[in-house]
Amino acid sequence: MTKKIRVVVVDDSALVRSLLAEIINRQADMECVGTANDPLIAREMIRELNPDVITLDIEMPKMDGIEFLGRLMRLRPMPVLMISTLTERGADITMRALELGAVDFVAKPRIGVVDGINDLASQIVDKVRVASQAHVRRSVAPATTAVPSQAAAAPRNQAIGRISTEKLICIGASTGGTEAIKEILVRMPADSPGIVITQHMPPGFTTSFAARLNGLCQISVKEAANGDRILPGHAYIAPGGKQFRIDKSGANYVCVVEDGELVNRHKPSVEVLFKSAARVVGRNAFGIMLTGMGNDGAKAMKEMRDCGSYNYVQDEASCVVFGMPREAILHGAADEVLPLLSIAPALLTKLSGSNDRYRV
Repeated sequence: MTKKIRVVVVDDSALVRSLLAEIINRQADMECVGTANDPLIAREMIRELNPDVITLDIEMPKMDGIEFLGRLMRLRPMPVLMISTLTERGADITMRALELGAVDFVAKPRIGVVDGINDLASQIVDKVRVASQAHVRRSVAPATTAVPSQAAAAPRNQAIGRISTEKLICIGASTGGTEAIKEILVRMPADSPGIVITQHMPPGFTTSFAARLNGLCQISVKEAANGDRILPGHAYIAPGGKQFRIDKSGANYVCVVEDGELVNRHKPSVEVLFKSAARVVGRNAFGIMLTGMGNDGAKAMKEMRDCGSYNYVQDEASCVVFGMPREAILHGAADEVLPLLSIAPALLTKLSGSNDRYRV
């Protein structure tokens, strides 16, 4: 018999603990082995029960979820699924939790908790399954977000030049992607080509994600808006809950944001963005597939390559979840498979190199 995924639920609400435990215990492949109403109890429970995954509320008594997460990921790294409220402050704190090493999050409803959490049941158990397979690393992050060191940031004298007005960099990611995207963007110089990004994320969180990146990078980062002209030195992130693609208006690339159907169960979908890149950008595109569960974007990334793009795929060792990169490789979409921290340097070398295929 397959070993069940053992889950500990940490939440200060008795109702939420009960609902989450019931949802988990309904699954044939998982069980809730314990619940705790504050992090101090949770700490002892984790030591005693050795769970595979914990779900963690953000706002709790005695010690908030972020402080507890920071300590946990330094001392005993393990897969954590955050349960966060859908507010502006909640979105900011959730981004911090992902920085500290949480695998993913679920947006908890503020009202109608019973119906809201039951509506999220399939999402919760899917994310618990993904978290149980995640490669979790010990966190060394300080208590507050720091600006990347000069060594980590892009060299200021590495000029891309006129090439940046024609080329376009397209990034797709899911589970573990917020931190992976950051590691790419902080290494991009101010005159890099325009960058378009689809990260699987629900409504209400991508604004905070973009703002956080904008404060760390030499390039400007924003949530994409319909009709935005895609400029060099700028990155555009697909809004949560919308489909995002690119088109051309005259000589300019532009963002198209629309309320389309789910594609590969996702909105935004990497498939939608990459398919538009194949059609609109062709040989002037660079594709990057980062960590994530599933196969979203793999077929379209192969279409990009068939149309002349050059594609980078994150390697298994540096992924939180290797699903999307693996599928891209299996579809023949990868030109290079690299560790996360090697992708931006390789891309910059390609952009500034002498190969005519990658020059304007």
